[in-house]
Amino acid sequence: MAKWVFEPGHTAAEFCTRHMMVTWIRGCFKNIEGTIEFDPEDPASSSVDVSIDAASLWSGDEHRDGHLRNSDFLDVENHPKITFKGDEIRLMGSHEFEVIGDLTIRGKNRKTVLNVRYLGQWETPFWVDGADKGPIARAGFVAETTINRHDFGVSWSGTMDKGGVIVGDDVLITIDVEALQQPD
Repeated sequence: MAKWVFEPGHTAAEFCTRHMMVTWIRGCFKNIEGTIEFDPEDPASSSVDVSIDAASLWSGDEHRDGHLRNSDFLDVENHPKITFKGDEIRLMGSHEFEVIGDLTIRGKNRKTVLNVRYLGQWETPFWVDGADKGPIARAGFVAETTINRHDFGVSWSGTMDKGGVIVGDDVLITIDVEALQQPD
C-alpha cells in the first residue's frame, strides 16, 4: 500500500463554533503533519496518523487566540499536540469513506468519525529551492466531523441573558489534505 505524507503548507484544519448565539467564529491550524496509507483500489485497508501543533491556532484576533491557547480552552502549555489516528474504514461510496479513530485534545481521547472524500490524484511538479524535482504524485482529501468540546475538557463559557451561552458546545471541523506519495 502506498504511503502518503501531508504537505504541510497545503494542508489545514479549520474549526468553527457558535459565538454569543448569533454568529460563527472560525479558526485554523496550518502546517499539519501526517501520513496516510492509501490505495484508491483498496481504500478499506487505509490508515491515517495526524499531528497538529495546538499553539499554531489562528482565528484572526490575537487576544482571542491567546485565550483559546490557555487553560480555558486548549491548554497548549500542557497539551501541545492534537492527534488523530484511525484505521477503521467504512466505504460510503466510490470516493467517500468514514474513518473511525482516536482523536486526542487536551489529553482526552475519544473515538471520532471523520467523513472523508478522496478528491483524486495527479502527477505534478515538485519544487525544491526553485527547481522542479518532480514529477511527484499528489492526492487530495477533505475530512469533516463535529465534536462536542466538553468531551475533551474544553468547557469554558459563560451565560447570557435569557439562557444564551457565549461559546457553543459543538465544534465543526474540516481538514483539507494535500499529500505527497512517498517512494517505495
